[in-house]
Amino acid sequence: MKLSKHNKKITDFIETAYSDYSDKILLADGFDDAFIGIAENSNGKPVAVYSIDKCLSLLEKQFEDQEDAYGDAVDYFEFNVRGAYIGEFTPIFVNTLLV
Repeated sequence: MKLSKHNKKITDFIETAYSDYSDKILLADGFDDAFIGIAENSNGKPVAVYSIDKCLSLLEKQFEDQEDAYGDAVDYFEFNVRGAYIGEFTPIFVNTLLV
């Protein structure tokens, strides 16, 4: 999972609401549209939270030329995104209902 700090609206929110951690909270590159907010992880650290469903939807678009775009998106997500641990500020991913 590539991580960066981007999307001004998201970074402004983090800098305002979590100023003590704004330089530590990591954002998943390419998933701005799946960003939900910030929550505390099991260690009490604020981390970025993303919608799994929206992440898969974004990835499925990237794999649209594949025979099984959704399956490839799930495989990629599970191995490269959800399965990546990059320290105590690793983002978390939750199941959401998209309407």
